[in-house]
Amino acid sequence: MNKQKLLILVTSVGLLSTTAVVGANGLLEKVKGIVRNDIVVSIDGTDTALHPVYINGKAYLPARDTAAALGYGLSYNIKDKEIQIQGNGDGQEEAALMQTQGVIASVTPIDQYVRIEVLGHGPNSWIMLNVDKETVLTSRSGQAVTAKDLKAGMHVYAKYGPVMAMSYPGQSHAVSVEVMEERLIKEQAIFTVKKGDDGWQIQFGELKDGVEVPSLTLNAGKETMLISAEGQPVEWSQLKPGTKVRAYYGPIMTKSIPPQSPAHVIVVLEEQLDAASVKEYRDLGWKHVPDAEKKHLITKKEEAQVSIFPAKGAGIMTYTEQQKKLLAEIVAKNGNLVSVNYTTDQDALLGPLMVVFDAETKEHIGFFVRK
Repeated sequence: MNKQKLLILVTSVGLLSTTAVVGANGLLEKVKGIVRNDIVVSIDGTDTALHPVYINGKAYLPARDTAAALGYGLSYNIKDKEIQIQGNGDGQEEAALMQTQGVIASVTPIDQYVRIEVLGHGPNSWIMLNVDKETVLTSRSGQAVTAKDLKAGMHVYAKYGPVMAMSYPGQSHAVSVEVMEERLIKEQAIFTVKKGDDGWQIQFGELKDGVEVPSLTLNAGKETMLISAEGQPVEWSQLKPGTKVRAYYGPIMTKSIPPQSPAHVIVVLEEQLDAASVKEYRDLGWKHVPDAEKKHLITKKEEAQVSIFPAKGAGIMTYTEQQKKLLAEIVAKNGNLVSVNYTTDQDALLGPLMVVFDAETKEHIGFFVRK
């Protein structure tokens, strides 16, 4: 049962208990007031039968009647001299619940419950929900669903809480799960990616007669989630041909060649930098672009692609002994490098300009060797 002490005014009107209790000795004092029947009290826009009583120039409302009008119960604690309000629990608990709408990424049976991993829109884009016998499971049409029916790819609308474990990803109890529909899943490297007027378009490919050709086109709009495997947002400009992703899409598909379908959630399976780090590296990269090269750049500063990759085997050109030594140390410990990549008008002749940094210290290492 939820309880709270009544220590606040309701708008500008106080609450008056049936007996005014004053003083530590518990003596009762008679009070005089004026009932104002000409003043109407409204709650959520609806007029009530409540009328304020004016005592010493201040307006008060009968506490018990006011509590009832607000949907609460009221009791008076003689010992502590406190008025306590008890909520019915339904509205307060409902308000405390969190919501998510997205796809189930995995389903794991654990003892007396099933844990579902959900990637979706809500206060937590990545959440683990425990589904047990108390969870209300329904289909979109309202039919009952069992926990055994839940599987990866299902699009769900879930309410959970009010308590959530402070882990990452967060874990909580699923109060209700509504299964909307089932999405298709494709896990593969991207064939092509481009930005259009209404969003981004991603293509997957397949080999035909030894040549890779488009096999599926996914259209991503403003509602499409692009996240890392850790549930962090990823910038669309970070996608490139060869990036491995897991896409939840459909189930609607066109009959065109290749078929097209809406993308709902795309998970980048390769290691990605967060948005703040991408911006920081773009700023660093721009500072290290030689002035003589800036006139050849096609890529804008804020659109440069930022990639993280193993240092071992990378063709990096250093300019100082310190850079050379640092690169050798990074390679020796199997560390990573970060490159900020720019398309230029000389790519056909020299290849793109790629500024390279140490992934740990952000120290400038050099440049990728151009043709």
